[in-house]
Amino acid sequence: MFGVPGDFTLLLNHMLDQYPGFFVGTSDEQGAGFAADAYARLRGIGVVLATWGVGGLKLVNSTAQAWAESVPVVVICGSPGLGEREGDPLLHHKVKDFDTQMRVMQDVTEYAAYVHDPDTAPRLIAEAFATAMRECRPVYLEIPRDVVGLPCGPLPDVPPPPDADPDPGVLAACLDDVQDALGAAERPAVISGVLVARLGLQRHVDALACAAGFPVAETLLGKSSVGSDDPWFRGVYAGAISSDEEVRELIDSADRVLVLGAYISDLNTGLFTTNIDRAETVISHQKITYVGVRGYDGVGVRHLMQGLVDRFGAILSDSQPAPRERPPFIPQPGVALSARALFEALRSRLGHGHTIIAEAGDSLFGSADLRPEESGFLATAYYASLGYAVPAALGAGLARPDRRPVVIVGDGAFQMTALELGGMARVGVHPVVVVINNDGYATERPMMKGAFNDVPRMRYAKFPDAVGSGTGVKVDTEDAFVAALDEALDDPSQLRLIEAVTPPDDISPQLRNLTAELGKRV
Repeated sequence: MFGVPGDFTLLLNHMLDQYPGFFVGTSDEQGAGFAADAYARLRGIGVVLATWGVGGLKLVNSTAQAWAESVPVVVICGSPGLGEREGDPLLHHKVKDFDTQMRVMQDVTEYAAYVHDPDTAPRLIAEAFATAMRECRPVYLEIPRDVVGLPCGPLPDVPPPPDADPDPGVLAACLDDVQDALGAAERPAVISGVLVARLGLQRHVDALACAAGFPVAETLLGKSSVGSDDPWFRGVYAGAISSDEEVRELIDSADRVLVLGAYISDLNTGLFTTNIDRAETVISHQKITYVGVRGYDGVGVRHLMQGLVDRFGAILSDSQPAPRERPPFIPQPGVALSARALFEALRSRLGHGHTIIAEAGDSLFGSADLRPEESGFLATAYYASLGYAVPAALGAGLARPDRRPVVIVGDGAFQMTALELGGMARVGVHPVVVVINNDGYATERPMMKGAFNDVPRMRYAKFPDAVGSGTGVKVDTEDAFVAALDEALDDPSQLRLIEAVTPPDDISPQLRNLTAELGKRV
């Protein structure tokens, strides 16, 4: 549980102190929300705790992101006690009325409940957690501070909804249709999306690809939903911002594409520059599957994959393939560091043992060709909120202590949540942080020039000194960056921050293609 204490949560915080390490404090509530989001992406559910008003309303952005990107986060806020509300007084943190925050949270969560009665509290809490995990969406619980600690009954078991399983006849018809479509294809291919990761279907995709020999690409939001070391893995398919031209050609030329749990969003499709014929595509979402224009309601991607594994005689396995060799990168001594060289160096060195966290912007688009292990890449590739990557390292480091967080973040986004680095060492999280210092917002510059794209200049390499933990270094050449990166990766005992200076107008090919299209819409 991540959060910031406040007077409306103090009793709950005090009770949680009985369980050392359970509550992890952050510098800011938004940082807590992002940390809980990252934890949930890797462990299945995350929890954030904040006080009412000034704390809870700071969580709106991270909660909206969790809804948009299908992340099961439980948001808990302590609020004024029932007795304090009599007469509708002007209590601190209040906005219009005592229900303002509840109304706001209802718009960005799948389930929201006001937990004020000991008789109904167990059911409401159980339903919240069950909904978050079943729907892969955030939920909200608001608890008045004067009911915390009151005795109540045990948490009940909450069964899945009665329509969780599809009609057997509809499922069989869908599987027949999909199997016929794939069997008739000469050049079939699979696209793995974010719900493959959220619903734990990685083994199913692996087994199907192995049994049927299908090549597999993934979306930008679904990156690392399959392992990049798998022999059938080809890369990220996102139209004009695909990881390379080979994977783009593979999918564009396929005569049948099986799209599993993917968002057909602007960033996932390179601003809709993908070339997939809907009539020749199988698209499976969380609760419906389309074969061409025929829809099978209730047959979600989980049901489809379980059925296809059986139909193709695929064998589920937890074994991992041997790591592929990363393409070498040999730095040129004294040559100014470019975006291309930076990402090629990262690609040659990152993978197993790392959770790569890429901030929205060129940190993300330039990372399209990185090769993380399965579930080893986190990014907000749909909602695209800045400020996510640094606090996400806290959640990722605690969720997967066997993998070291490696953050790739631009200077503008780093300024938003950099202080979250301060609390990581005390809980044993020691990330590598690469701050790309290109003097501002590189995503916006190609679309429209102006001083508004500049950010305050800071000594990023000095941030470890400011937060009292770790070591920082500033580099501006290829060989200096590679040396600093190797040294950082070899030292897991502390935060290692690398301030990587690149030219202001130097961006990855993927971002250049994207901004060329975006600029037409400004």
